Amino acid sequence: MLVKVRFGETQKYVKVAETEDGYDDFSTFLQKVVLQHDLSSTSLESTMSDNSSVSVSGDSLLASSDSSDATVIVHTNGGTRTHAEREAAKEMVRNALQVKPGGQVILDEYDKLRSLTDGTRRRLVNLLVANMVEIHGMIPPVSVRTKYALGIISLFPSLKDPYSDNGYEHFYDQQSGSGYLAWRIKTVQRNSAAQSRRSSTSTAYQDSPKRKREVSCTDKQLLGEECREAISFLKHSTDESAVKEKMRATFQYRQTLVQDQQCSSTVLDVFPRFLNITGLIDQDFTMMFGEEVSGRFLAKWPTFFKPRILTECRKLTSNEHIEELLYSQHDTGWDSDLSSILLLLHLLPPTSKGHKKSAKISSCQAVDHVVRYLQMGASVETFLAGVEPGQPFLLCVGENKSSIQRYYIIIDHKAVPCKAQTSLAAFDELFKAHFIFSVNYHESLYNFYTFIQTTVFNIDVGHAKESPRVRELRARFLHDT
Repeated sequence: MLVKVRFGETQKYVKVAETEDGYDDFSTFLQKVVLQHDLSSTSLESTMSDNSSVSVSGDSLLASSDSSDATVIVHTNGGTRTHAEREAAKEMVRNALQVKPGGQVILDEYDKLRSLTDGTRRRLVNLLVANMVEIHGMIPPVSVRTKYALGIISLFPSLKDPYSDNGYEHFYDQQSGSGYLAWRIKTVQRNSAAQSRRSSTSTAYQDSPKRKREVSCTDKQLLGEECREAISFLKHSTDESAVKEKMRATFQYRQTLVQDQQCSSTVLDVFPRFLNITGLIDQDFTMMFGEEVSGRFLAKWPTFFKPRILTECRKLTSNEHIEELLYSQHDTGWDSDLSSILLLLHLLPPTSKGHKKSAKISSCQAVDHVVRYLQMGASVETFLAGVEPGQPFLLCVGENKSSIQRYYIIIDHKAVPCKAQTSLAAFDELFKAHFIFSVNYHESLYNFYTFIQTTVFNIDVGHAKESPRVRELRARFLHDT
């Protein structure tokens, strides 16, 4: 097929070969034409249909080939990330890897696996930063850092994070100055001693569970004297359905209480029915976010996240704890659902916050901040007496870890019984408790819980502070279809 390309008054004919799958090289041809004419603002996302017609988003290109000759009219239009920019960034990264020792190994691994392991991703960042510093000096401009980040996800599409604005923020986020590239640049700067050490800003995590939220309640909310009467009724009523109704009617008052730092610790004293009636945590969370959000964890974890976590953990350097969780020992180990949740701790391990008083702990040690086990028959009250103050965790009571009879959420030295009959549903309630009681995540579990919050529940997507590792793992899971 002969294709006539017109740029204003200039025309040229180019022959495009047809293959069994259509005009495969047509898009490539168009890209070359645009690049040759320096149309840096042209958006080219062309598709070829069975009728040999092409349309491009943004009205940047129009083509038809009803006859043997086709006319292609290329226009320029604006765009923050044009096709030409992506292709230029992609080729820049490819060329940088090809000239660096070990760079071809990275390209080959991606071609084979359609992904990169953690170690290979680190080598990728190290090689690209070395290339960047060689060309642009020890303080590469923001535009250069951004171009390298764009080039990475253009060359390795499965590394793109579909939940972030540009998809490459875990490699470089211009707004916060964070990401794998930024961190490596800082390391190179420190090691080179080319400039004075600059104190790095510690990661500031958004306390999303404590954030005050505007909630539109469909249920009538009680105020003033009516609210006080309802609270008094709640403490004495034996009618469970009436208790749940009054709890719904006092939801906004309870949220005001937990948002007040001086009063938040008294919520279980003011509303003690949390301690003897199950389902109230889920009821409040559903009023806060709605039925659809409330049900996401239980709907998505078993079929989508669990198998991907197991697959990723089999690639990790093995240790006894990982082996036990992977192969869930039915006599002494946690069941497979809870094991998959705890394995996420090994993919998102605790990180040091830079405070001398809070030393980094291992993933195995972090498990105690998520779940603990108590032998059936032992006293829960005695257990609570020995617990140090801290963030909520799950207490499982049973004959053994794989056969649990009762679940409790431990908060403020009190045991809130779970409605759940399974470990998965019990963890669902534990996560929700952070929001309805307005409690921060444990500092060692920020990455762990933030992943659950944004990636599984889709709460505060684009607003919650996420580490590059959280974004990278999400990108890996969501591209692994």
